[in-house]
Amino acid sequence: MAITAAQVKELRELSGAGMMDAKKALVENDGDMEAAIDWLRTKGLAKAAKKSGRTAAEGLVAVAVSGGTGVAVEVNSETDFVAKNAEFQTMVKGIAEAALTVDDVDALAAADLGGKSVADTLTDKIATIGENMTLRRMAKVHGDTIATYIHNAAGTDMGKIGVLVALKGENEAFGKQVAMHIAAANPASLSEADLDPSVVEKEKQVQMDIARESGKPEAVIEKMIEGRMKKFLAEITLLGQQFVVNPDLTVAKAAEEAGVEITGFIRLEVGEGIEKVEEDFAAEVAKAAQG
Repeated sequence: MAITAAQVKELRELSGAGMMDAKKALVENDGDMEAAIDWLRTKGLAKAAKKSGRTAAEGLVAVAVSGGTGVAVEVNSETDFVAKNAEFQTMVKGIAEAALTVDDVDALAAADLGGKSVADTLTDKIATIGENMTLRRMAKVHGDTIATYIHNAAGTDMGKIGVLVALKGENEAFGKQVAMHIAAANPASLSEADLDPSVVEKEKQVQMDIARESGKPEAVIEKMIEGRMKKFLAEITLLGQQFVVNPDLTVAKAAEEAGVEITGFIRLEVGEGIEKVEEDFAAEVAKAAQG
């Protein structure tokens, strides 16, 4: 298949590879972006298998806690301007509090919010504010202690990133530190046991391909893979990561020293996973001027 300049540009941005290497990777993998990234990593030509951070949605993540339950919700708007609107923020706060009483986002849409359902309240706000809004998702944790952290706060308990940490035991100050760590480090799971097996298998395959490129014997390769996978799992699981407050300790060891056990966490970031359509404003104006 023909490889376009736009595809090459995208792969370069995702991988940090040079233009010719990016083009060759796409040709070798029939334009498959994910496969091309893995190919570049195998050849040692990619700086990292970075994902695009472009997002279509603005809005807010809000958190609410009651007793041993914590919840985070994401409500999207079209622009960041609306996310700063006091009326929108009041609604999002109410939705987060309503989420404490339900178990999933469908039930939340039907939940009562001041005499109307959350879904109807959103519809009314779309009409009055004049911008599309969606209730995207919610997540819950339960524990003896629930600690929260909001990054890029837009108001009380709401902002661009919302984190909840559930602890077995009482140490809210430590829980807050862990929540801040999660906001920065963005772990994929609590531990290896909670990690998607396909993620582990894919990384192992990439590392095996990289190791085989070295031409070393299989026995040596096995040892290399063992060490690399141990490092990979430590980097992407919360309990295995180096604690930002004290990098000499893993998060698991820091929790042990703090006298608690981390039993779960939630990290929601506004718009993550939604690809944003980049608009060329100058081109749009020029087009309009031409009639």
